[in-house]
Amino acid sequence: MARASARTMVALALIAVASCKPPAQDARTDGAREFPKADRPVSTVVSSQFSNETDRDRQGEAETVMDLAGIKPGMSVADIGAGEGYYTVRLAERVGDDGRVLAQDIDGDALRRLGARVEKDRLDNVSIKPGAPDDPRLPERSFDRVFMVHMYHEVEEPYAFLWRIWPSLKPGGRVVVVDVDRSTDKHGIPPALLTCELEAVGFRLDEFHRKPEVTGYYAQFIAMPKRPDPHMIRPCRLKAAKGAGTESALKGN
Repeated sequence: MARASARTMVALALIAVASCKPPAQDARTDGAREFPKADRPVSTVVSSQFSNETDRDRQGEAETVMDLAGIKPGMSVADIGAGEGYYTVRLAERVGDDGRVLAQDIDGDALRRLGARVEKDRLDNVSIKPGAPDDPRLPERSFDRVFMVHMYHEVEEPYAFLWRIWPSLKPGGRVVVVDVDRSTDKHGIPPALLTCELEAVGFRLDEFHRKPEVTGYYAQFIAMPKRPDPHMIRPCRLKAAKGAGTESALKGN
């Protein structure tokens, strides 16, 4: 009987110890937990400088993208993942004194360098704002265009992030994504998967172009009349997106 009691005491002690272990840490942010988790790997954030600006200008990257996006004087544009400002400064010139550019990034060091550049170049139509991994923190009904150039594959919480972009667009506004057609863990995203993720939160593909000047493809989306509630969002499955093929999932190619 004493032996049984001893065994019981040991078992109870083990249970008590187990119950005292801290719960497994949820790496997701509070603002993302009501949204589905992306079924894909995420590229690690690399240098905020995608490539040499002179080389990019030589092949006409920014001019091509801004032309496709219909950027005109007086427009308001958000440059998400602005880094050190390759697009920010060129957008500022294109929209002119009557336009506005909001440069956003989660990299504080890059934003400080961009701030120095904006001040040096006296770009009075540019403002700078830090964002969060699950929220770009954009003011509502403020932008004719939202740019995400060679950065979307680094977004860890795409459904939360895109859902919060939706209300920032003015009527008729567009979301512009420039990326590379390759796996998301290799600093790109297949167009079919990109389209699926944006459609899941209330966007529709409006234009799609493959352009050597942009080192990849150009995809433009328009907001649908309504966005789904977070709990109604159905996540895209990577295998399904691959099986659908790239071109067959794209309208306007």
